[in-house]
Amino acid sequence: MRSSGVLSLVLAVAVAALLLAQDVAGAAAKRKRPAPASAKDTYAAMATDERVAIQADLVWAGHYNGMANGEFGDNSVAAVKAFQGELGNKATGVLNPQERGQLAEIGRGRRDAAGWRVVDDPATGARLGLAAKMVPQSSAGPDGTRWRSAHGEVQVETARIEDGGATLAAVFERQKKEPSNRRVDYSVLRPDFFVVSGLQGLKKFYVRGAAGEGEVRAMTILYDQAMEGVMAPVVIAMSGAFVAFAPNARPRVGYGTGIAVTASGYVLTDRDLVAGCRAIVVGGRGHAEPVGEDAAAGLALLRINGASDLRPLAIAAPSAAGSEVTLVGIAEPARQDGGGAITAPRARLVAAGEARLAEPAPGAGFSGAAVIDASARFLGMLALRPRAGDAGAAPAQGQAQIQAQVKAPVKAQVIDAGTVRRFLAAQRVAVADTRASVDDARAAVLRVICVRR
Repeated sequence: MRSSGVLSLVLAVAVAALLLAQDVAGAAAKRKRPAPASAKDTYAAMATDERVAIQADLVWAGHYNGMANGEFGDNSVAAVKAFQGELGNKATGVLNPQERGQLAEIGRGRRDAAGWRVVDDPATGARLGLAAKMVPQSSAGPDGTRWRSAHGEVQVETARIEDGGATLAAVFERQKKEPSNRRVDYSVLRPDFFVVSGLQGLKKFYVRGAAGEGEVRAMTILYDQAMEGVMAPVVIAMSGAFVAFAPNARPRVGYGTGIAVTASGYVLTDRDLVAGCRAIVVGGRGHAEPVGEDAAAGLALLRINGASDLRPLAIAAPSAAGSEVTLVGIAEPARQDGGGAITAPRARLVAAGEARLAEPAPGAGFSGAAVIDASARFLGMLALRPRAGDAGAAPAQGQAQIQAQVKAPVKAQVIDAGTVRRFLAAQRVAVADTRASVDDARAAVLRVICVRR
């Protein structure tokens, strides 16, 4: 009996030692096991472009009010969680593939609905994002360019301030006080930019300005308070897209293509090409004046006084075209040793949301070119646009943004024949509805030259 008790005691001690060893080994294994990656670590492993795109989509979805610059911190993760909560999903802070697809679809839909595009402002040299469907009307402003809605509910204005008191701090203080009916709710001044926002009379206002090259360039947004829900993401996107000193935004002399639409001197061209021109010249024909435009569509109508022998291009009703097209235009002089030859490169059409693009994009000078399909019909007019930000992403700020936009190629967007026909009808310009061959287009296109101040 006594030996049996001793044996039991020995066995108990051995079992306890074994269990203790297992506990120690388990604890050590847990210490060696890597901790699960945090949400910020997950995003840090992504490409910068993808982080920027997610932030931009979160802006348009109404969950993120910061800059889409790829710096994925606590605010960005919180925005992802808010979006996941809106979907009724678990708020992990990391998007799964299905959630990423849903977010991208929402962002794309809202950008398309607003008519979002990135434009260069020739009056100031700034680059900005515009909700073109919301502010389709444009005109010269006191110190830049003004865009507005039909009834003035939304207004956007650029300014270039280069007088003796144009220090950033001085302009910042002035913007807080002028006009006198401004009530500032938020303001911040940094070494290279400022932001001021609040109420101006019965409207909300937002001003972003930046200094450089001995002057200040600014963008002001005004909108009715009742539009706060719609405008909040638009303002954030515009703030992120604003580049006050865009490199080579507009040359002093710009070259493009125009399409004769009547024998009596009416010429269709790209609205962005002729915006802010001090003078417009049509190659071989002399001075032309702008007589109509549609900023949202990107179309402009010029008139050459005294012309009566142009060879107009028929503008047929839209057709079900294939993917192969011919672009008929005039490359800028620098691309053809100073010449003005008409060329007709081939291209293919690709879908980009509601728009269609011609790829590969032709060189500078083809904005305003005619697009002819394989069945010899006018398919639309070409408009060259900066590719940076074309997906609606508010571009990264600072030098990285500038470098990305310098390196980015243009996209060649096709403004379809139906849009062109509606624009010309609104301008009371009658056009023929027949076939238009490449040879017809060659006879109708003209070089358009814009001379800026």
